[in-house]
Amino acid sequence: MSLKVPLFAWRAFLRDLRAGELSVLLVAIVLAVTAMTAVGFFTDRVGASMKEQASQVLAADLVLRSAAPLPAVFLAEAREIGLATAETLAFPTVVLVGEETALAAVDAVGDGYPLRGQLTIADTLFGDGRPATAIPARGEAWAEPGLLGRLDIDVGATLTIGNLTLRVTQVLQYKPDQNIGFVNLAPGVMVNLADVPAMSVVKPGSRVTWHQMYAGSDAQIAEFRTRVEPRLRPDTSIRGREDAGEQINAAIDRAQRFLTLASLVTVILAAVAAAMAARRYALRHLDNIALLKTLGASQRFVLAVTMGELLLVIIVTSTLGVLLGYGAQYGLAVIAAELVGFMLPPASGQPFLLGILTAATVVVGFALPHLLQLGSTPPLRVLRKDLPAPRLSALATWGTALAAIAALVFVIVRDALLVGLIAGGLLGMALLTGAIGWLLVRALGRFRGAAGIAWRYGLANIARRGTESIVQIVAFGLSLMVLLLLGVVRNDILATWEETLPATAPNHFMINIEPGQLPGLRAFFRTEIGRDVTALPLIRGRLASINGQPAAGFKTAGAQGAAFLQRESNLTWTGVLSASNTVTDGKWWGPDYAGPPQVSLDAKLAASLGIGIGDVLRFNVAGEDIEAPVTSLRSVEWDSFQPNFFVVLSPGLATDLPQTYLASVYVPRDRVKVLGQLVREFPGVTVIDLEVILAQVRSVIDRAALAVQYVFVFTLLAGLVVLLAAIQITRDERRFESAILHTLGAARRKILQGVAVEFLTLGSLSGVLAAFGATALGWALAHYVFKLEYGVSPLLWPLGLMAGALIVGVAGTLATRRAVSEPPVAVLRDRV
Repeated sequence: MSLKVPLFAWRAFLRDLRAGELSVLLVAIVLAVTAMTAVGFFTDRVGASMKEQASQVLAADLVLRSAAPLPAVFLAEAREIGLATAETLAFPTVVLVGEETALAAVDAVGDGYPLRGQLTIADTLFGDGRPATAIPARGEAWAEPGLLGRLDIDVGATLTIGNLTLRVTQVLQYKPDQNIGFVNLAPGVMVNLADVPAMSVVKPGSRVTWHQMYAGSDAQIAEFRTRVEPRLRPDTSIRGREDAGEQINAAIDRAQRFLTLASLVTVILAAVAAAMAARRYALRHLDNIALLKTLGASQRFVLAVTMGELLLVIIVTSTLGVLLGYGAQYGLAVIAAELVGFMLPPASGQPFLLGILTAATVVVGFALPHLLQLGSTPPLRVLRKDLPAPRLSALATWGTALAAIAALVFVIVRDALLVGLIAGGLLGMALLTGAIGWLLVRALGRFRGAAGIAWRYGLANIARRGTESIVQIVAFGLSLMVLLLLGVVRNDILATWEETLPATAPNHFMINIEPGQLPGLRAFFRTEIGRDVTALPLIRGRLASINGQPAAGFKTAGAQGAAFLQRESNLTWTGVLSASNTVTDGKWWGPDYAGPPQVSLDAKLAASLGIGIGDVLRFNVAGEDIEAPVTSLRSVEWDSFQPNFFVVLSPGLATDLPQTYLASVYVPRDRVKVLGQLVREFPGVTVIDLEVILAQVRSVIDRAALAVQYVFVFTLLAGLVVLLAAIQITRDERRFESAILHTLGAARRKILQGVAVEFLTLGSLSGVLAAFGATALGWALAHYVFKLEYGVSPLLWPLGLMAGALIVGVAGTLATRRAVSEPPVAVLRDRV
């Protein structure tokens, strides 16, 4: 029997393939695998590209930071496993030009820096920037615009650091690991690391920060991190891509959620189509199985053959789907390089395994439960074709399907909130459409006779096929909802995301603004470029205690909280809540607050520190303590590039603390030279150019938008296959019914008109319900997952109605046209 089973399964597979019995099932599974692997390959490459973006913000893949010299053995070990390395040294010191002095933040960089990203330099103050091809040579310095403005010098001048005189050869506009958290309150100057000993400024007790940088593959970085992390001193911190910065990480997180959403619904739709196709396949094979049993085939043999055929289906569909998916993503990557201008790194081999897993999951979870019924087909069905096979319980059928798709989703997504919303949305939509479909069937049983012949026949079809009609409405509603969600709602959410970073988003931040300088600074920008600046106080302070417990010994729940406790932080005070902040817990004090001090924290930081509403925090600011309870937690849109802070104090006592101001403004590229005049009129103000970082975040948005547009093509195909599979459920019954009507004298045109009325009614109802579902789910996704405002598109409802009527009406009529047109004699002979 061991040889008979595979041979019989192979022959059955070929016979069904030639006869077209497997067409819809194979198309559904191949589409699921193609979509999953294409999405997998492409998102794998986009994800790798986004990791590169995060690495560029660090100038490396991994950075060790310490206030004491780092062991050289770490560098040696890194090179042994193939990592690229670099060293930097940062310290504040006084820079002299003649009699003029200024405090500067010196960055001494060694060969290889930066390992990721590029330095941007210019030949003149606020001139056109270009990528640097090397680091400053020995004896040279690259100075930031703020330092040149303070010292009133330009490129070509000389400056002195300690015992060493250096020539300024370039203006330093941007470095990849530029700190946009405003910790370095002095303008920077970059020098060669080899020049530091000659300066004689780095001595025991100096305020110096050593960095070791590493870059390589994910596996190499993981191996190195595992080696050195247990050996790090307490004063050494380790930073990876996940610590690249709030702005870039927030953008990457949103992009990945968009891609996950698109790929998830595609697979679910394809799986539903496979389930419907398998149900029809099983119903059409009941007679064959009954015949085999009358000829002596055992139930075990039938089941073994069925399993063998399903195994062949998995092999064929996974192979074909993976090949198609790889080709599809490769073509898209080429288009992306031409249209958007970015090259994607090569994909890993993981999506190959994902394709096989997808095929197996869809077959086992959605097709197998229906095909298992074949083994229980009674032999008597050879004589009585109306005798059905024993039905599996709904728990077995749907339980297996849900368990299979849940396992696949867990492997792919691992985002409980997103999965929960999608699953809840689809389940809610299925229940809603099922209930409305049941009411429609009941209602049409009473009113279907009040119209013309075509309408009576079409509406009678809906009422007569009650269960199938409800199933079709559910399938049509789910498909149309997903298509509307990714076709219209997706554009609305993406547009809202893009609006959070408009073309006029602040691209220059200014720090070290004395309170008395702020009116003059505002007047300067109003006069020169016709724009006002957004300004907030900037206070340097350290968290000293939490509920009376010293912060130094406080146990944190995450790396973010631990890092916050180890350093001075930027605090601010305001009565007006920024548009990029949303209170998630507690209550904001309001613009006119004049009561006791209060504190508002970023919600993620609070979770990392284990702090909640009512906890009392004490901050030390320039030797002065300020104590206040936490009265609100905020969700912060870090990628909005508005002045945002982890800690916000209420007005009142905070206004008397030592502080400067932070300001942001958008400066058009053709007016950027006014910043040279600014740093000369306000020599103490440091200007930070964020244009490169803005470009990085916008490129992440572009990548996400392109990827989601691409995935939508597969979602559209999956939706169409679901429609086709739902229509095919009643195809055999329609053939027989049409043959009877033809025999009784009904015109083929009238039968087709009735079919058109049936699918037009089902499609219109499904489209309206789909618009409702897409609106509700779109709002939930925007609000809870993407943290964006969502406005309902006025086109969604009429588009849903028209899409349902046209897509379902036209597709249903065309798909059943052949069944209606078949000769009655041939059809009736098949049923005898």
